[in-house]
Amino acid sequence: MKKYLLLFFTLTFSILTFAQETAEKGLDEKVNEWFAPISEAWSGFIFTSINLTEGVSMPIVIIWLLAAGLIFTLVFKFANIRLFPVSINIVRGKYDDIDHHESMSMKGDPTPGGDILETIAVENHEGEVSHFQALTAALSGTVGLGNIAGVAIAISLGGPGATFWMIVAGLLGMSSKFVECTLGVKYRDIGDDGTVYGGPMYYLKKGLTDVGKSGLGKVLAVIFAIMCIGGSFGGGNMFQANQAAQQFNNMIGADSTSAGVIFGIIMAVLVAIVIIGGIKRIGSITEKVVPFMVGIYFLAAIVIIFMHINQIGSAFGQILDGAFNAKGITGGMLGVLIIGFQRAAFSNEAGVGSAAIAHSAVKTKYPASEGLVALLEPFIDTVVVCTMTALVIIITNGDGSIMEYGVKAPDGVLATSKAFASVLPWFPYVLTIAVVLFAFSTMLSWSYYGLQSWMFLFGRSKASDYTFKILFCFMIIVGSAASLGAVTDFSDAMIFAMAVPNVIGLYFLFPKVRDEVKRYIGAIKEAKS
Repeated sequence: MKKYLLLFFTLTFSILTFAQETAEKGLDEKVNEWFAPISEAWSGFIFTSINLTEGVSMPIVIIWLLAAGLIFTLVFKFANIRLFPVSINIVRGKYDDIDHHESMSMKGDPTPGGDILETIAVENHEGEVSHFQALTAALSGTVGLGNIAGVAIAISLGGPGATFWMIVAGLLGMSSKFVECTLGVKYRDIGDDGTVYGGPMYYLKKGLTDVGKSGLGKVLAVIFAIMCIGGSFGGGNMFQANQAAQQFNNMIGADSTSAGVIFGIIMAVLVAIVIIGGIKRIGSITEKVVPFMVGIYFLAAIVIIFMHINQIGSAFGQILDGAFNAKGITGGMLGVLIIGFQRAAFSNEAGVGSAAIAHSAVKTKYPASEGLVALLEPFIDTVVVCTMTALVIIITNGDGSIMEYGVKAPDGVLATSKAFASVLPWFPYVLTIAVVLFAFSTMLSWSYYGLQSWMFLFGRSKASDYTFKILFCFMIIVGSAASLGAVTDFSDAMIFAMAVPNVIGLYFLFPKVRDEVKRYIGAIKEAKS
């Protein structure tokens, strides 16, 4: 491991020296200029839209994701709502006995295998992390800048009514997450050393072979893995680092390439320390970071809402009225619906398949148990966190000082920061901490998603492992120091391209999910009797 760390830092400082020498030449602008046509063509293809009415269009990939959520909601008889209490009880540990989980506290080595005290299952059982750790690892990949900047942009375009459709899309997304994460556990591979390898790559390849579609499964698995690697370097890494660096530099008043480089190096080192330990280390960090970062953001929102408690009714009134009776918004109700649906899809990534990679590592012998845990993810991300952001913006924008509805906010983070700061002047500092933590946790999760896909394509050797991790950490520095808009736009499109092979697989394999749910619910009923 030491030689790989040495190689990483040698490469980093060599390339940084080159970057500083060419900074005056506008290297990042040249890369953008060269890459822009490729990015534009690829993004245009992935986000191809269809016109629903005059002046109102919707990307086909969003329709693809929403249709899957609606179909699975109906097929599983609203399991996203009907089995919600069961999901909560699984995370609480109520059914651990069914899964042969037990606390190892005060039994020999307090942290056998590197697991976290009080959360581990029997060591010879399949899996690496607890239900809660798997949930927080996956949440850390979705709860992020989309909940801060994305919501503000959605409301500026669609008005308060966009919030209602975000919530609806979030509820539908719960069903997609439930299906894909159940399959992630069912078809995962367990290495000889207990390391888990899972995600859409595996259930597309192994699952479709089960149903007589071996050739299709292999092709879809490879396509997914390639897209996931691209997405991990861009939207899951460089974009996050860039936004966090900008917010931090704005707070301290720095505005230079050197400041971005320094921020990127610090962030890269912190990420490297965590990801070298694998999913166990990632799970141990995210189970602390995610509740903390969501907690401070949620607390600030609650304070503002209760300081304006007499306006809550009016805010919800604006949300409901705007959802069905939009005024001053292009496309009216349909335009608002599309904006809300798009924002929810971008925020929770339900149907994209990324979260199934993290959830696959859970310790369980019942795949449906983790599928039920996973459905909490879009609920927390979209229904709770996005709604809290929306309420703060709507309440503080009563005089139109934050934004004009129907006109896109040029900077979503700035708009959200302005909304919070109008009541809590010190909040921009808290928001900076939240943005950095959101970016950090997102990079942790996407490093794991990209690594799993990388090893699926290039093998599970140590060299393959550390090669990806070194590249990933280097990209953090590049993202912090450069403005590579075309590159990150290209990789963002890759994230949504993952949804195409993933959802195709889900349609073939959802009967397997039905069988697993029946088996798990049966085990719960048997334990109660």
